[in-house]
Amino acid sequence: MHKLKIGIIGATGYTGSELIRILHTHPQADIRLLTSESKAGQKISDIYPTLYGMVDQLLQPMAEVKNHELDVVFLALPHGAAMNFVKDYYDASFRIIDLSGDFRLSSPKVYEEWYGMDHIFPQGFETAVYGLPEMHRARIRQAKLVANPGCYPTASILATYPLVKNQIIAPDSIIVDAKSGITGAGVKPKSATHFTNVHDNFKPYAVKTHRHTVEIQETLSIASGLEATVQFTPHLLPIDRGIIATVYSQPQGEVSEEKIQQAYEEAYADEPFIRLRQQPPSVKDVRGSNFCDIFTTYDARTRRIITVSAIDNLVKGASGQAAHNMNLMFGFAENSGLQQVPINP
Repeated sequence: MHKLKIGIIGATGYTGSELIRILHTHPQADIRLLTSESKAGQKISDIYPTLYGMVDQLLQPMAEVKNHELDVVFLALPHGAAMNFVKDYYDASFRIIDLSGDFRLSSPKVYEEWYGMDHIFPQGFETAVYGLPEMHRARIRQAKLVANPGCYPTASILATYPLVKNQIIAPDSIIVDAKSGITGAGVKPKSATHFTNVHDNFKPYAVKTHRHTVEIQETLSIASGLEATVQFTPHLLPIDRGIIATVYSQPQGEVSEEKIQQAYEEAYADEPFIRLRQQPPSVKDVRGSNFCDIFTTYDARTRRIITVSAIDNLVKGASGQAAHNMNLMFGFAENSGLQQVPINP
C-alpha cells in the first residue's frame, strides 16, 4: 500500500513531537522530513528521548523541503511564521495542514485586529478550509490548505455546535469558562508558565482579549446562520495537558432536557471521536486520545443549558485533529492511526 510522504515543519515543539508520536504508528504514514531551524543536525530523539530507538531522524533546516517529494506538510509553527511558509510554497504539489492560527479566521482584517500583526498572504484566506471535521468534513476532503482549529475553540465549539445548529439558544448568550494545561502555551519557556507560577496555583488570563474568542465566535456564527457573541475566559491549570470547557447558554423558546439531548445525539451520532457522556468528563478521561467527551444538561431553575467538554489539547486540540484531517484529505479511514485508548492514571 502506498504510504504518504510526510514533512513536519517545526518538529521540536509540543505539537510537532505529538504529530511524530501519532504518525509513527499510522499505517499510511511515512515521515520523510523533520525540520528545526535551531536544532538542525541533531536527532529528534536527542530532543525527545521518548522517541529513542523508534524515531531517530536528523532534524533538517526548513529549506530542505525543496529537496523532498512530499504529499503533505504539517506546519507546527507559531502564528506569523506559518503564513510565510504558505506564501512561499502555496503552489507546491504537496497539501498543507497548518496548526497555527494564521488562516483560521474570516479575513486578514480580523486576523490583524486580534493577532496584532500584518498578514502577508491574504490570498490564503480564499481557499483555506477550517479543519473541524465535525462541521466541514466534505470541504476538508478537497482542501489544499487546511487551517487546523485551536485547542480552546475545538473544545468550545464542539460543546456548543448542536445548540446553535438547531437554534436552541440565543446566539448572544454564550459564556465559555475554559481551563487548559500549560502545554497549550507552547514549548518555549515563559514567566507565566514557570514552575513556581503554575505549581499549586490556578488563574485566569487574557480576560476579554484572548484571540481564540473570535475563532469560536465566527465558527458558531457560521453554524447558526446568526451573529453569535461569545464571552470567553481561559484559565491556566497546574497540569501538563488537557482542557475542560464549561459552556453556559440561554435557551430561546421552549426547551426540555429531552430536546437538548436529542440535538446532541443527532449531531454526533456518526462521529468517531465524540463521546456523549452521562456525567461530566475529566481531562484524564481523554488524555493521550483524540476523543472529545461531552456532557450537557438543562437547569430549569436558572433556565440555562450547561455543557462540559473535555479534550487533550495536544491531540484532539492540535495534532490528533491534524491527523484526522489528513485522513479525510487522502481518503483513509477517519480513525486510522487515532485509536489510542486514553491514559488513566
